[in-house]
Amino acid sequence: MKMKAVRYYKPQDIRYEEVEIPELKDGEVLVKVEAALTCGTDIKTYRRGHPVLIKKTPSGFGHEFSGVVVKTDKNVKGFKAGDRVVAANSAPCGECFFCKRGEENLCENLDLLNGAYAEYIVVPKRIVEKNMIKLPDELEFSRAAFSEPLANVVHGADRTDIKKGDIVGIMGIGPIGLMFCAVAKLKGAHVIAMGRNPLKLKLAKEFAHVDEVIDLKEHPDPEELIKSMTNGRGLDIGIECVGLPEIWEKMFNMVRRGGKVHLFGGCASGTSVNFDTRRLHYDEVKIISVFHHNPKYFREALRLISKRQIEVEKLITKKMKMKDAEEALEIVSRGEAIKILLEN
Repeated sequence: MKMKAVRYYKPQDIRYEEVEIPELKDGEVLVKVEAALTCGTDIKTYRRGHPVLIKKTPSGFGHEFSGVVVKTDKNVKGFKAGDRVVAANSAPCGECFFCKRGEENLCENLDLLNGAYAEYIVVPKRIVEKNMIKLPDELEFSRAAFSEPLANVVHGADRTDIKKGDIVGIMGIGPIGLMFCAVAKLKGAHVIAMGRNPLKLKLAKEFAHVDEVIDLKEHPDPEELIKSMTNGRGLDIGIECVGLPEIWEKMFNMVRRGGKVHLFGGCASGTSVNFDTRRLHYDEVKIISVFHHNPKYFREALRLISKRQIEVEKLITKKMKMKDAEEALEIVSRGEAIKILLEN
């Protein structure tokens, strides 16, 4: 049995082609993809590869999706054909050093899943057991597909320890940054969104309901503006969602004494940054960087979506066919869309 799928060969070389649907192995499930979403990580992978997500080529591509179970291996329990599901793109082993310390996102044997840009996807046993969830009947596939990216944000916001009344500045308001804005508002923070794209600045208000927006085209170095907005102190928390070393450094300079910098955007391998050691030590600036998610945060993300506490559907700018995935990635990378919903 064959299907159409987007395959990743190398940076800037992805192909929509006919491939065999793999035979199910022990504990695996075949899901018909009903909704898949473009992702900033997929764009970075398309441009330059990815040391974690792409282990060998050609590879399936895309990882934010939801769909319907078509077939299960005989040993699968809890799922059957016809079930509406969402699955994460990974699952921890539960046995390694990091998993036993509760750091499942750093699992040494993280089981990863790519291949959402396709008619069907085979979900591995461990993900089926730990990170695939049945959907409420009323939840649309397009909204459910946001569970994985929102899980990263919920994890990051939790580890950042955002509290009610905190002044939180978020630089880089693509989908992840916008979701950080929304989650920070849910936690009762005063949120300042910083970006350059008019569409994203508009959504910061309409989707995330932020308190202030700063257009970085008008204020390319917003440090002084941030101080004037915070009684001269600086941000309680600064969150970087761009993934550029110079923006990491800029965000470090925006937080107050005793403040916290969350460097969420992943930079290219081999890059480095410079921080003022006097500030780091004498001002007690805390730096954290959070990677990925775990089953706990995946479930919490789905709960927030199901309860409409985060109206993720507002981030879908456009709908396109799966065969046009490469064009969709180009459109998003040019800043002409936030998220594109891909359908077969």
